[in-house]
Amino acid sequence: MSYSVIFRNVRHVSSYSTKNFYLCNVSSALFKTHSFNERKLECKRNFSFQSSIESIIKTQTGIFRTISESTPVEYLQNFVVDVHDITGLPWWATVMCTTVLLRSSVTVPLAIYQNYILGKVHHIQSELSELAKELRNEVAIAVKLYNWDEKTAQYHFKRSLKKQWNSLVIRENCHPVKASLLIWFQIPMWICFSVALRNLVYILPKTDVNAQIIFNELSVEGFGWIVDLTQADPFFILPVAMGLINLAIVELQFLSKPNEPTKLQRYVLNFFRGFSIFMIPVTACVPSCVALYWTTSSMYGLAQNLILLSPKVKRFCHIPQTSSELEKPYTHIFNGIKRRVNSISNLRIL
Repeated sequence: MSYSVIFRNVRHVSSYSTKNFYLCNVSSALFKTHSFNERKLECKRNFSFQSSIESIIKTQTGIFRTISESTPVEYLQNFVVDVHDITGLPWWATVMCTTVLLRSSVTVPLAIYQNYILGKVHHIQSELSELAKELRNEVAIAVKLYNWDEKTAQYHFKRSLKKQWNSLVIRENCHPVKASLLIWFQIPMWICFSVALRNLVYILPKTDVNAQIIFNELSVEGFGWIVDLTQADPFFILPVAMGLINLAIVELQFLSKPNEPTKLQRYVLNFFRGFSIFMIPVTACVPSCVALYWTTSSMYGLAQNLILLSPKVKRFCHIPQTSSELEKPYTHIFNGIKRRVNSISNLRIL
């Protein structure tokens, strides 16, 4: 019988004293064995950056402790454990399935809503540009009638334009702030679920028998080249994959724009490129279950962005059509990739 089956059976043992004594002995012995192996790995480790990141991750003071013991993290931690127990999936599959479930139920609806709001904002901006022309004519007439100076004319023009903007936003119920709801939900969920998995690996916030059993399950329910989900990826496959996927997401956002990016947009683009590369060594230092969550979430995000580029999907989701929308987005992206490859080839020839 495998360790995972033993742990799952033992975890549901009733609270009789003899059974509790057996439970403590089994979990303690297995935990000591794993701790001994972990100490041997620590002795071999000579990567200072990895040691620094691990020490930060294991810190349980200040903001780390506050987040670790927060209610959202507790709910997510219990949720992933319940998914594992109910489905009977190994832990690597549990992490991936929970990631897909959370993103499908939270980020996908918010991403559709974000595109819906941005589409409406684009329409009222076009309408506002027409109203601005009429306001300029009215202000020009007022300047002649009331002898306004340039400063007074600009004040009244901006004030009237702001009133028109507010009335259009109220009419369409599309305040631009609503488009940021995706970020306000996605980032906290990403942090909380990462901390929830961290709690399972480091037996936090409560060091009890169940937590130790889950830890031992994580140490034997890996996949492929990652047998132990409590240790970092030994071959750096997940970190590199996550970095490349995040770079693909950044480049997709760049290539899907119909116009050339502005100088500010290029700075933002380069920042996210650098951040994607920076996350590779960080991911190489965290436990594999956390790295698996990050990689799965990035893969889902890439697929989500690609699907939401489709005009048919947008119309199905009632996202308004705009003048900047590409009729054939995938062809446009493919042509952009070809141009970039050709430019790199020409540089090599030179």
